[in-house]
Amino acid sequence: MTTRAVTRRLRLPSLGGAPPTGAVVRRADRRLGYALVAPVVILLLLVTGYPLVYNLWNSFHNVVLSNAGAPQTFAGIKNYQQLFTTAGFVPALLRTLAFTVVSVVLETIAALGLALMLHRSFRGRGVMRAAILIPWAVPTVVSAMLWVTMFDPRSGFVDYLLGILHLPGSNTTWLAGEWTAWAAILVADAWKNVPFIAIILLAGLQLIPSDVYEAARMDGASAWQSFRRMTLPLLRPALMVALIFRTLQAFLVFDIIYIMTGGGPGTTTETLSYLNWYAFLVNTNFGVGGAISVSLVVISLLIAGGIVLVMRPKT
Repeated sequence: MTTRAVTRRLRLPSLGGAPPTGAVVRRADRRLGYALVAPVVILLLLVTGYPLVYNLWNSFHNVVLSNAGAPQTFAGIKNYQQLFTTAGFVPALLRTLAFTVVSVVLETIAALGLALMLHRSFRGRGVMRAAILIPWAVPTVVSAMLWVTMFDPRSGFVDYLLGILHLPGSNTTWLAGEWTAWAAILVADAWKNVPFIAIILLAGLQLIPSDVYEAARMDGASAWQSFRRMTLPLLRPALMVALIFRTLQAFLVFDIIYIMTGGGPGTTTETLSYLNWYAFLVNTNFGVGGAISVSLVVISLLIAGGIVLVMRPKT
């Protein structure tokens, strides 16, 4: 079915034989857009709606699977209050936020530099663009195990390389200390996710017309001025998309923590997602687990909304 036929079926209003105005055409285009995305939205609601509703229901009830005979009584906001009265939730929240900020900032800077490099014309650029996707294509569990081996002080190459270069940290058991464990996690996370951000930013760079830079050079603009006043503003939509995806991924980080440190040493690398897994699958407390899940969803929506408000293109 053609676009014209779909628009006709959406009943484009008639104005007594006169051609439709711009506002009428825009409303018809909007209705067409809604009709095209409706099947996908309905499918996503069917797939994700039940888990969300079930978690929300759990968060207001006492549901502990280890007490199979106990009634699932209404708890009100007790489970949410328990999050802030127990010792683990607030520190895990602060660690999660700190990891999100540090990892996203460092990875975005590195990815922007990588995207700018790949945007330039050089021999072997196509091979290089394909090669940077390899870390992103490797499953997170595999890459995390790889980095656990590399940070091992006996069999890994990190300590060995630092020793050859006479740099500090050559005799460090990286995953045994709080700050060194976080440093190892940040390195492994960056290796995995910088290519993802770089590809998004590279796509945004390719949409910027080259005439803009030629005009800037004719006006005497330096490379830094062109980057700051043209590249960054024109890259804003792609940067917003990359930040939303990467920030939410970092905030919900679990698998790399689980594989590399298991939340340790002690509880110093536990994040909210790790606490959520522990509440559900170890303590089988679906009430508290549901409360953590709902908190994760709410905070994620707030983060995504904040990024959109800050990064959306100014009109």
